[in-house]
Amino acid sequence: MKKIFIIILPLFLSGFLFSQKKPQKKPQKKLTTAKFNYHDEFKQISDEILTNGTAYENLEELTKGIGPRFSATSGYAKATDWAEKKLKEAGAENIWKQEVKVPVWIRGRESLHIKTNNGDWKNIRMLSFGNSEGTGGKDLTADILLVKDIPELNTLTSAQVKDKIIFVNSPVDQKIINTVDSYLITAKSKLLSASVIGKKGAKGLIIRSLTTASDDTPHAKMIYYEPDDRVKIPAVTIGAKSANELEKLLKKQTVKAKLNMSAESKGETINHNVIGEIPGKKDSKVILLGAQLDSWDFAEGAHDDGTGVVQCLEVLRTLKALDINNNHTIRVVLYANSENGGQGREGYAAYVKKKDEKHIFALGTDSGGYSPRGFSLDMAPQRRRLIFEWKDYFLPYGVYDFDQTYAIQDISPLKKLDIPLAELVVDTQRYFDYHHSTEDTFDKVNKRELLLGAVAMTQMIFMIDKNW
Repeated sequence: MKKIFIIILPLFLSGFLFSQKKPQKKPQKKLTTAKFNYHDEFKQISDEILTNGTAYENLEELTKGIGPRFSATSGYAKATDWAEKKLKEAGAENIWKQEVKVPVWIRGRESLHIKTNNGDWKNIRMLSFGNSEGTGGKDLTADILLVKDIPELNTLTSAQVKDKIIFVNSPVDQKIINTVDSYLITAKSKLLSASVIGKKGAKGLIIRSLTTASDDTPHAKMIYYEPDDRVKIPAVTIGAKSANELEKLLKKQTVKAKLNMSAESKGETINHNVIGEIPGKKDSKVILLGAQLDSWDFAEGAHDDGTGVVQCLEVLRTLKALDINNNHTIRVVLYANSENGGQGREGYAAYVKKKDEKHIFALGTDSGGYSPRGFSLDMAPQRRRLIFEWKDYFLPYGVYDFDQTYAIQDISPLKKLDIPLAELVVDTQRYFDYHHSTEDTFDKVNKRELLLGAVAMTQMIFMIDKNW
């Protein structure tokens, strides 16, 4: 028995001593922020914005004081001067304008009338699509032909389509809960292309507005023509109510349209992106905040994208108010001509590439000033995982959705430069009721929702700055 014990004891002791030494090995370094606790900082940011935030007042100045700010107009020029002033007030130390070539497109006078065989001409509310060709200010009169989808269009002969005005009554899919998804699915349809319709021999195109509303407000959209188009046909949009009534008429009888548009393009001019930043205390790597400064020519552009503009300004103001020393440069870019061509976003991406500036993160906001729900993360999986670790900090503020993976706004060209992108996700159930219409006005914005969006954005920028 003693012999067995003597043999086992050294083995036991050696095993015991070995097990004691094992934990002394250095653990592998992990990319994590779990050792920090930022709940207090998140609350300070929230308290500051919800009690002292100026975003709502700034939005009123932009929408009511300046109003429509379409590219290549005096309204946009006034908006750039306003933006420079507000960036300075918010605490930006470096402020400059970046030149961007934009198209000059003038809507002019426009009207649409319809009539049945034995009826009188009836006026229909409408909007020309951005960059659409006009009718030279003359009446374009033709029979209306209803087409429901591309397969139906493909079955029609040139003789059936020739000299007709094609009407597309294609509503957004109300069954899709995410209204951004339903909008994009419909907007990408080839049936909404003037080039596709024109190549079939049609004279014009009428489209049901891309809206979740059931009213009669028309919502604008930009039209694209292919370089090889021999004829660029005019394109217009009408409200949901008129679209449904027109389809009912067409199922019973012939309906004529009389379209008159003086819309015309007049070359290009110079507009500006407006840029302001707080330099980094540690390095010059850039964390970017982006929103579009322009709006449609008929619209205040409150949700699209006045709210995004003032939220970006609010982030800078809050960092300064709380005396937060940012490690990296925090830069705001307010983009020119997002609505009518996107030259502002392409111009900024080209600038970053030429300068070889290091951008470590870009956050866009262009879905309205509604309650924040999360951030869509368009970046490498390992970067997404780092942000996932911060979820618990955001949850008390109603921000929980980090699962989406798109960033489709003005920051999107930066993806080609391998810059991690994010987009503020908000509750968009009402956004497309007002989007690109005369209804997108200051009174549709709720102050508290607007400020909560700025809270979430500031918290995210703070976390990126301290941990990336």
